[in-house]
Amino acid sequence: MTPVLIITVISCLMFIMSLSLIYRALRDPATSRVLDRLGESQGPLTEKNLSMAWLDRAFLQAGLGRPSQRLGLWLAMWGAVTVLAGLLGGWAYFLIFLVLPPLLLRLYVSWRYQRRVRRMVEQLPQLLDHCVRSLKAGRTLADAVLHAIESSSDPLKSSISRVSRNVQLGVSLPDAVEDFAELYERDEFRMFALGLKVNHRYGGSASELLENLILLIRERDQGARKLRAMTGETRITAVVLAVLPLFVGGYFMLTNPSYLTKVWNDPSGQHMLLTALAMQIIGCLGLWRMVRSI
Repeated sequence: MTPVLIITVISCLMFIMSLSLIYRALRDPATSRVLDRLGESQGPLTEKNLSMAWLDRAFLQAGLGRPSQRLGLWLAMWGAVTVLAGLLGGWAYFLIFLVLPPLLLRLYVSWRYQRRVRRMVEQLPQLLDHCVRSLKAGRTLADAVLHAIESSSDPLKSSISRVSRNVQLGVSLPDAVEDFAELYERDEFRMFALGLKVNHRYGGSASELLENLILLIRERDQGARKLRAMTGETRITAVVLAVLPLFVGGYFMLTNPSYLTKVWNDPSGQHMLLTALAMQIIGCLGLWRMVRSI
């Protein structure tokens, strides 16, 4: 086992070093100039090539930047740790390290995105109110929106600053806000983009439109808060029912670990534990869907 382990570790280190060399070669200025000339010879890029990868999109939504620059290195490290865990602990540890890190990463990114976008929606009425005051002071709609973006605070400022960058690159303000709304996938941002597009195409009072949008967003937020207060007992019950079997299993592992070991060593006990695990997963998914449907 020891020679195999040493060879595996050396192979993983050599693989990581090769990825590092490839990354440095791609970051070299001469290589970048060659790739730019090759890209010019290929003509304009298609919409599919310009589309954002799902991983970059998820990390941008969560405010974590683009992970694709070091993706190969992280994948190599994850693969090396997974192989070592399998060699040292068996197939059970191999499956745990194979499934658990991506699952935890997905849950963390989703939680961070939900928390961040909730805070952004709370800051949106302040930005719109700043736009209304700027419009009444004599500014144009585009100037009012861009000035409000500069005066806003994080996390909304760092996220919606892509609108300012797109406008500086020549994109129209409604299209830039629509791109921002499609990235973060919230109805409040889509309504903001739709209002700008309607005003840009058909005209009208922009200040009155933004004031009505502020009122609508605040009413939606008030209704959501009331709904969370009314369904708090149901959500707490779902969390308790989902976590209770895990606590019971942890209690057995701490007080009498030989009990679960004997059950796992028995074939019928393995079937029972695997069936319980499958039922726990199905129950958690069912409770999650029930809570999301409220």
